Amino acid sequence: MIYYGKQNINEADIQAVVDVLKSDFLTQGPVLEQFERKVADYCGAKYAVAVTNATSALHIACKAAGLGHGGSLWTSPITFTASANCGRYCGANVDFVDIDKATYNMSPASLEQKLKKAKAAGKLPKVVVPVHLAGQSCDMQAIYKLAQEYGFTVLEDASHAIGADYLDTKVGSCAYSDMTVFSFHPVKIITTGEGGLVLTNNEDLYKKLCLYRSHGITRDDELMTHEADGPWYYQQVDLGYNYRMTELQAALGYSQMDRLDEFVARRRQLVARYDELLKDLPVITPHVLDGANPSWHLYMVWADFSKLSIDKVQLFAEMKKRGIVLNLHYIPVHTQPYYQALGFKQGNFPVSEKYYEGIFTLPLYYSLTEKQQDEVVAALKEVLK
Repeated sequence: MIYYGKQNINEADIQAVVDVLKSDFLTQGPVLEQFERKVADYCGAKYAVAVTNATSALHIACKAAGLGHGGSLWTSPITFTASANCGRYCGANVDFVDIDKATYNMSPASLEQKLKKAKAAGKLPKVVVPVHLAGQSCDMQAIYKLAQEYGFTVLEDASHAIGADYLDTKVGSCAYSDMTVFSFHPVKIITTGEGGLVLTNNEDLYKKLCLYRSHGITRDDELMTHEADGPWYYQQVDLGYNYRMTELQAALGYSQMDRLDEFVARRRQLVARYDELLKDLPVITPHVLDGANPSWHLYMVWADFSKLSIDKVQLFAEMKKRGIVLNLHYIPVHTQPYYQALGFKQGNFPVSEKYYEGIFTLPLYYSLTEKQQDEVVAALKEVLK
C-alpha cells in the first residue's frame, strides 16, 4: 500500500533517542532547550516553547493572548478541529472566516468584511488563527495589517508549514504575527512522535507560555509573590497544565531538524512532478500565493465530481483497490455536530463547503519514490477516465 503520509527515521534519529535513554534526564533536561533553540534559530524567532502536541500549543498560546470567557476566536473552517477547539478550551466563542477559492487559506477580503461588521456590532475577535493549509502560508502581510487596524492577536497555525517561506522570511519568524504553532505528529514534515511548539518574539508571551506549559508553576523570583523559602521553593502563580515535551521527543526532533531542508526540497520536487503529471487530468492542482514557497506537508487536488462518472466515495474505494490510500483535508469544522449544536449551519461558509465537495489528498512524503508516484498517477488516470 502507498499511504498519504509517512515519517522518515534514520540511524542518527535512533541514536539521538538512545543517547537520551542512557542520560540522566528523560524529561525536563537540556535536550528540550537545545531543540527549542534550534527551531527558533532556524525560523528567525526569539523564543520557542515545545509542548506535548500542536493542540496544547494552540491552547497555551490562546491563554497567553488573554483569551477567555466573553472573548472570541476566529479561524478557517478548513482545518483540523483543534484550530477552533483551542478557543473553546478557554471558554471563548468561536467563529470562522471563509477561505480564498484559489489558495484554500483564510481569505483576507472575507476577514476584512467580517471585521467591519464585528466592529460595528462591538464584537471584534480577541484572537485570529490563520491556518497554513498543506504547508502554504496565508497572506500574512494582509492579515497582519488588519490586526494592527482592528487590534486582535494573530496566532499562526503553521502545523503543516515548518520549512516554508513567505516574503523572504521563514514561516515561524513571527514577522507578521504574535505567535506561531508547529506540529510534529508523525505524518508532518519532521516528527517528535507527538509534539508541538509555539514561537514568539514577545518576551511577556514567552514567559506566560512557559508558565502554562508546566502547571502554572515557577521558580522565577520576579514572578513569585515573596522571597523564596529556600533552594527547593517554587510557587504556583496561575492555573497551568502538564504539557511538557519529553527529552526523548526533543532528541528526535533535534535530529530531524538536521534534515528539514532536505525533506522540504524533496517534497517540492515531488509536487512539481505531480503538477506536470496531472495537467491533463480533470483535476485542479494547488495554487501558490505570490510571495509564498510552501513546504508541502500535503498535496491536495480538487475535482468536480458532478462532471465525472464516479463520486468521491467510489474514487477512494477504487484507488484503495489499486494499493493507493487517499485522504481528505478537511471536513469544514462548522459542519461538525459539536459546532452545529453551537448554531452553525450548512451554507454559512459556501467557499469552504464547495471546497469539501471536490477535494482529496494524494500521497506525499519524503521517501515516496518516482515509481510510486507514477503508480499513483496511473491509478488516478484509470479511475477518472
